[in-house]
Order: sequence, then structure tokens, then C-alpha cells
Amino acid sequence: MENAAVMMDLQALPEGCIANVISLTTPRDACRLSLISRDFKSAADSDAVWDKFLPHETNEILSHSESAIHAKSKKELYFTLSHNPIVIDDGKMSFSLDKWSGKKCYMIAARRLRIAWGDNPDIWTWKSLPESRFKEAAELHSVSWFEIRGRIETRMLSPSTTYKAYLVYKLTKRGYGQQWPVVVTVGARAYGFDYECPGLKEITAERKKINEAKFPNENRVDGWLEMELGEFHCEGDEDEELEMICCKIENYTGMGGLLVKGIEIRPKRNMDIVIDQDHGGLPAIDHGDLRAMYQYVHVSGLKSITSKHLALASQVISFTCAIIPGR
Repeated sequence: MENAAVMMDLQALPEGCIANVISLTTPRDACRLSLISRDFKSAADSDAVWDKFLPHETNEILSHSESAIHAKSKKELYFTLSHNPIVIDDGKMSFSLDKWSGKKCYMIAARRLRIAWGDNPDIWTWKSLPESRFKEAAELHSVSWFEIRGRIETRMLSPSTTYKAYLVYKLTKRGYGQQWPVVVTVGARAYGFDYECPGLKEITAERKKINEAKFPNENRVDGWLEMELGEFHCEGDEDEELEMICCKIENYTGMGGLLVKGIEIRPKRNMDIVIDQDHGGLPAIDHGDLRAMYQYVHVSGLKSITSKHLALASQVISFTCAIIPGR
């Protein structure tokens, strides 16, 4: 009887109030909460909730793409962008969302990277990729000085987020020299730095702060390989450019047989996320302060909310936090 009474009270709570509470959680939690009841599902699937999970620049970013997205709801748009990256900036970059957090992800196409000797057809050529998001990739035949650099404005990234950068590539049948270590580094530089004049002295000066990596690293679900280049924490107020470098400078035996798709920048995932993924779930994320959530509901501006509704909202918040792992 007690449970039935609670359910009746929850039915009396305005959907907008429930939606406000759910919008303060995460996309994963919204999906779980939609299973509670029809009212919760209606609130959890609403545009009011999923609009909060989408980056506020989403429409502006989509305007730079030639591909139209016909999503019937904000939730559908969210999952479309998390599973199907869109190509922007004349085919030289792609944009997507991290499905766990809604943070922005980018891949810089090979055409937009600075590749040493990239304009020499005896060393690098461009291979057509009709099945890939980008129309072509850079194929390395043979080179003794291997160097690839990319950059992206930090203002394009999600604030208060730690990102990792990855070189996305494949090995061809004629591959050789990948067993030698390459120098990799990721770091921010002043906006508008001289991109065309990197030097060996500049790279080796940071030797103590960079890692060495070897080909290959790990497999991707799209069939490409990726190698981690480093990580960077984006505060959100920087007027800088993030530079990513992959360079082989110590051994001159040469390298060849490499197909480069681009450099991908995506949010770093913590151990909680990795552990939860191993069990087939979505990541466990901290949902913030309960009091802040209540205060948000209180000042949300819903005219239909009464003191009774606020009390019920408190129950909903407590219930929401109780059923979400990690609280």
C-alpha cells in the first residue's frame, strides 16, 4: 500500500518537473530512468532533457556539413551524432559526440595534417577511400624522416574535459620500419603559431615530457588501428591551438607501408567507465550535488509546481539517485 501511494504521488508530479531532474543527470541515466514508468519515459525522452545533453553549438557545427540530418527529436539527433560522425569543413574534419558523456569529438583528415614530404609523390600518395568518412587517405611508400603534425583550436573542444589524441592508420602489405619507436606529444601553443617551421631542436627539447609508442597499438571497431599520441585537459577559456605530433627522428633506416586516415581527438575515459563497459553497461558518472538539483527544480520557473509538487520532486531526486549506480 505504501508503494502504491508513492506511485500515485509520482503520477501527480508535472512532467516538466521530472524532466528538469533527469536533465541534470547523464544520457545513460536518462535511458535507465525511462524504464520506470510511462510518465518517466515521456519525460526522459523529451527534447527538454536531450537538449541539455547536446553541446550548445550543435546547430552551428551542423551548418558546416553538406550532409543533412533528419532527426525527429533531440534524442534521435544525439544518438545519430554519437554513432555516425558527420563530415564538416569541406571534408577535412569530422564531428561526433561521445555517447557516454555528450562531449565533442573530432577527427582531422589526413589532408588537413602537416605531413613531412607530403607533397612528394615518390614518398606519399593519396589513396581513394570510397567506404570511409573521408574521401582519401595518405599512403606512405618510403621515408627516412617520418613526421606528422595536426592542430585544432581548443575553443572547439568541450570545456572542463580531458582529451586524448590518436593517430588513425592501417599497415599495408609493403610495411616496414614500424618496429622502431616514434616520438609522440600533445600540447597547447599560442594561437597562430608558425605551423610551417617545426624543428628537431624543438621536439627534443621536450623529450622528458613525451612518451614513446610503437606500431601498432589497438584495433578499432571500424577496422583501423590507432596509436595514442597523448592527452590534454581543456579548461574552456584558452585562446590556444592544440598541436599533436608523431615523429620518427632517431633511426634513419626508413619507414614505409603506412596508410594514414587522420588524427582523432576524443574525451578520455576513466577507470569507472572501462570497468562498467566490461559488464556491458554504460559508464558510472558522478551526478553532482543533490541539493543543487533540488534548488534547480525549485527555481525552474514551472508555474504549475506547488509546494506539494516540490516535496514530490525531492522524492523523485532521491529515488533517481538511489537507483543510479555510483551514488
